[in-house]
Amino acid sequence: MRIAYLDRTVHETDGEPKPNGGVSTLSKSIDLQGSVETGDKTTIASKDFGGLYSTKPLALIKPAGSDDVSRVIKAASRIPRMTVAARGNGHSINGQAMTNGGLVIDMRSTEENHFRLLNINGSFFIDVSGGALWENVLTRCVSRFGLAPRSWTDYLSLTVGGTLSNAGVSGQAFRYGPQISNVAELEIITGKGDIMVCSETRNPELFFGSLGGLGQFGIITRAMVKLQPAPDMVRWIRVVYTEFDEFTRDAEFLVSRDDGESFDYVEGFVFCNNDDPVNGWPSVPLDPVHGFNQGIIPQTGASVLYCLEVAFHYQKGDHPSTVDKAVAGLLKPLRFVEGLKSQVDLSYVEFLLRVKRAEEQAKANGIWDAPHPWLNLFISKSDIVDFDQTVFKKMVKDGIGGPMLIYPLMRSKWDNRTSVALPDSEIFYLVALLRFVSRGPSVEESVAQNREIVEWCIREGLDFKLYLPHYQSKEQWKRHFGNQWTRFVERKASFDPMAILAPGQNIFKRTHLS
Repeated sequence: MRIAYLDRTVHETDGEPKPNGGVSTLSKSIDLQGSVETGDKTTIASKDFGGLYSTKPLALIKPAGSDDVSRVIKAASRIPRMTVAARGNGHSINGQAMTNGGLVIDMRSTEENHFRLLNINGSFFIDVSGGALWENVLTRCVSRFGLAPRSWTDYLSLTVGGTLSNAGVSGQAFRYGPQISNVAELEIITGKGDIMVCSETRNPELFFGSLGGLGQFGIITRAMVKLQPAPDMVRWIRVVYTEFDEFTRDAEFLVSRDDGESFDYVEGFVFCNNDDPVNGWPSVPLDPVHGFNQGIIPQTGASVLYCLEVAFHYQKGDHPSTVDKAVAGLLKPLRFVEGLKSQVDLSYVEFLLRVKRAEEQAKANGIWDAPHPWLNLFISKSDIVDFDQTVFKKMVKDGIGGPMLIYPLMRSKWDNRTSVALPDSEIFYLVALLRFVSRGPSVEESVAQNREIVEWCIREGLDFKLYLPHYQSKEQWKRHFGNQWTRFVERKASFDPMAILAPGQNIFKRTHLS
């Protein structure tokens, strides 16, 4: 492997690496089967979905496969100050998929490398590339095999490797756990460029470390994901609450019931008690023909209301009355406001791709590319009432220009051997403030408010964790991992640290622990 050309290219001065004509020799110098792009062609790699940071890489690598990823990491590890960032579909918020003057590896170029159905002792799995989009995994699995992964994220234009490096959470996680609880095997490229296959029994520390490990243990290039039979249809329902305690009581009741005794999907969100088209009543109805009847809302004077969102799976051959009866039975114990129910029936694939339709509308309206200073939290059940009183009812009572999600999850559905840091209680809530700056507060105001919310959680001693965490100091990371800190550090030290990852992505580089 010849890396001398690259070494001379990026270190002609003592400053930051700067691209020049010599970088075109990169693919030859390390025998890449893929391609290297420079100049204006790297623009896509200089930004992410968050829109909060912009930084130009030296080059954008489009690997042909795992061997290319390995070669790039080995080459970069031999060059002082050279950093690498793995980029899936660029949906990170805080620049984790970028590197200043380093190498960005475009994992999307490997999407077609793996797609194979496996039957292992009667259980089905899909062996898929880490660079594949979940939306493509969904449509191909359903159309070819009538099967689908068990756990999802709400938005499916994300890569397999990207979500498995975080957790992968949606309304099915209360039953099946997050996406990282539904993986049987991974292929990882470590910090020294070694290609390693790992599972619960084969290199288990690397396997569990990489799941939810924020990219600290390596780059996921392949995953074996558990499948189940896919339903044909979904009845998607929204019901409204005026009281937070009734909303949480019903949500917790649904996620705590046994399989077959609850809905197949449970989420929720907070919305403003006004007619704002983005933050208020108009954001609730699923059926555009029937609007929101605000006249039946009790006159409590509450600044915000709560929507419980559920879904019931069924087959095309099921008689409508059977579906109606089953849904009515599940709704009967719930204490939502009578008359504030909205529902639609759609195919399973249409339901899972529902955010894709919203994305298309947002792009058409010119708001999708606006900055997204999102805040995602896990909040313990014991603290969620205080969070509602202070954050929802006061800090963000006028809306944020986007959805404010809140729904309960079950800790017992998460494997405690993974790297994800969770609150201590069995039931905890995902809270997501999904801001679109073009229709809400400015970037500076949004970032400041996010910081204020986190600082309030710390000051009040709430049992919480950031989901998709991004901190700036060793002390903050230690507080985040809590009792996991020692295990996290030791586990990482037992492998080849990803010390060449870009500072925005590498906890240990940023906190001087590598």
